[in-house]
Amino acid sequence: MTVSPVFPLSGLELRSLITADGRLELSLEPVEIEAPGPGEVVIKVEATPINPSDLGLLIGPGDLSSAIEGGSDDRPTLTAPVPAERLAGVAARLDQSLAVGGEGAGLVIAAGEGAEHLLGRRVSAAVGGMYAEYRRLKVREALPLPEGLTSLQGAAAFVNPLTALGMVETLRRENHTALVHTAAASNLGQMLNRLCLKDGIPLVSIVRSPAQAELLRSQGATHVCDSTAPDFMARLTDAIHATGATLAFDAIGGGRLAGQILIAMEAAINREGGEYSRYGSNRHKQVYIYGGLDMSSTELPRAIGFAWSIGGWLLPPFLARIGPEAAQGLRNRAIAELATTFASHFSDRISLAQALRLSHVKTYAQRATGQKFVITSE
Repeated sequence: MTVSPVFPLSGLELRSLITADGRLELSLEPVEIEAPGPGEVVIKVEATPINPSDLGLLIGPGDLSSAIEGGSDDRPTLTAPVPAERLAGVAARLDQSLAVGGEGAGLVIAAGEGAEHLLGRRVSAAVGGMYAEYRRLKVREALPLPEGLTSLQGAAAFVNPLTALGMVETLRRENHTALVHTAAASNLGQMLNRLCLKDGIPLVSIVRSPAQAELLRSQGATHVCDSTAPDFMARLTDAIHATGATLAFDAIGGGRLAGQILIAMEAAINREGGEYSRYGSNRHKQVYIYGGLDMSSTELPRAIGFAWSIGGWLLPPFLARIGPEAAQGLRNRAIAELATTFASHFSDRISLAQALRLSHVKTYAQRATGQKFVITSE
């Protein structure tokens, strides 16, 4: 028998604060959850991933090398200095205690009028503030998981699946036929590989070690290039020539890689012959930067002709551009294939309190490929 919770319901919520005098403060703060109103539900959060997109809000420009732990075992705190020269970049959030956690999943433990059909169901949501014990949601924000799926399986139902689908949708809308992806052994990269295999889209995957290359090949990837190999550029050009890729999504951002991709695209196009032009080929080449694993300047060489573009790509603006009907279609597919194409794999499970332990923070802040943390209630 399900026991109805007593409201207001007390729980803990992870908060991030950057002070005007240059201090990052992470803490678990008590909050009271009111009873759900009409069209609302309250969920017990059972699983919520730590995505790279969460780290900017969680840690921001805090210097973890000088971080200090405090608090108690059940309510730890973490403080770290923020360099003065980096405060201007976060001016809009100074002295505000902000809830963190972009997405997650949990069990509906209370439902208001019109939401009774969700009581006892597991749902996923991407509404922010998911690093918490409980969360009140509107019905439209709570996406029911298919029967039999756990909250762990549904914890990452939005960010990575919709990003992979968004990349493929961008390819179709911009009339490309193949794409290049960097940091491709990540959870997202493996999803994109499965999606492209399923949809018959040629994919060139760029990784950063032989082990990562072997991982993707074991999952059916055909064109995998290790950026640490001495013949990387030759192999990348061969792969782009074989696939005809003129679109790339780059998670690295800084350094030479985006430029190297454009060089390889131009070289692959020129292999096809045609009339020489000192301005280079006239086939458009596009690189979208969607991550910042390298925060240094992006280096662009000049051996790429003039028919190219480089820009930023983020999921929320993309979904807004394609409109609610198309965006819902992507969400429906993500949920339908959550246990297959868009399955997530987590290397580390931690509690809400453990998420503030310095050893864990330093590890997940590295954004290392193959290392994915999830906060669970168990």
